[in-house]
Amino acid sequence: MPKPYDAVIVGTRVAGAATAMLLARRGLRVLAVDRARFPSDTLSTHQIQLPGVACLRRWGLLDEVVAAGTPATRRLRFDAGDVVLNGRYPVYEDVDALYSPRRTILDQILVEAARAAGAEIRESFIVDELCWADGRVTGIRGFERGRPPVTEPARLVIGADGKHSFVARAVGARRYRGHDPRTVACYTYWSGLSGEAGEIYRRAGRAAAVFPTNDDLTMIYASMPVADFAKARGDLAGHYLKILDGCGDLGDRCRDAARVERLRTTPDLPNALRTPYGPGWALVGDAGQVLDPITAYGITNAFRDAERLADAVTRDGPRSAALARYHRDRDAAGTAMYDFTIDLAALARPGAAERQLYAALADRPAEISRFFGVLTGAIPIIGYFTARNMIRLLGPRRLARLARLGLAGARPQCARV
Repeated sequence: MPKPYDAVIVGTRVAGAATAMLLARRGLRVLAVDRARFPSDTLSTHQIQLPGVACLRRWGLLDEVVAAGTPATRRLRFDAGDVVLNGRYPVYEDVDALYSPRRTILDQILVEAARAAGAEIRESFIVDELCWADGRVTGIRGFERGRPPVTEPARLVIGADGKHSFVARAVGARRYRGHDPRTVACYTYWSGLSGEAGEIYRRAGRAAAVFPTNDDLTMIYASMPVADFAKARGDLAGHYLKILDGCGDLGDRCRDAARVERLRTTPDLPNALRTPYGPGWALVGDAGQVLDPITAYGITNAFRDAERLADAVTRDGPRSAALARYHRDRDAAGTAMYDFTIDLAALARPGAAERQLYAALADRPAEISRFFGVLTGAIPIIGYFTARNMIRLLGPRRLARLARLGLAGARPQCARV
């Protein structure tokens, strides 16, 4: 019987590779497997929000992301129709910019960092079974393409295998706070669109975002209600451009530019939290919490989960207690953003309270920056949308008017970042 690994990680993209790297850096014997080969592409929100960028900086990888030609996005143009907010992102843990790398670049950087830390990485490896003993996961069974099956024992099996996680299904991880898909996501890459600022457009029934990425390209995302998919699927490219036409001059700018890759479209956008641990197993990233891409928070959640899980696995004391704390900390940090995302994914028309908030922020650079900090996760949502802060921003007269309309307690829906 081979010596068990301290951890076997199923899935080696952003959540799995980051977890493998962090555990290996702490001296654990780690195996990470993935059915893909690297570098390779995958559907992605692209944005690494400020807390995620801070993770890369702590890990010593931010310079590599920048050196790969990933542009920094320090400014944002937030277009809500009636009001446009222009401003800078705030400073968070010494970082002041978002990055939107191609996954062919980001995943490869993380995989190589995990290898450099001492983790063993097996590509083109398919896991088809978990091993069990006395009700506890004890390893994996799988195969590399073209080779016979092997069994790899482990003290802990970590599922980092995405929203349809095999590991989560195999262990029966409890799903809670689940919501059916609300939107369809479409994106592609454009050449010839100048500008270093990000752009967000919030409209009734649609949303769009524009962010620079590698190779002097611009990634443009568009979102529509999932109910529109059947009508749109006959001409997805045309429907995508129709959404952009409703966002200022964005459609015209795209027609003057060049689309350089196919349109990527998916209605498969579940929303759920899962219990992320049990006897001999744990979940990280989308395997444990998955949310609509309208807030572009998936990569950042994966990074923060990886840090929390690495802390739990290497903490002194009973592992079950440490993993229970990992679960509590994950939900305490992420539930507000999850709920916020569900609200935004309704793609509702901006309401009176929301429009009043934007009007109050206009021409106040410091407040615009603070609001952008909420969208990127640098400033807690719960702390921002309080009565005290709304009085400070809106003033007593405007708040009183909203109260007369029955809207003073409404939390404004915002937009993708």
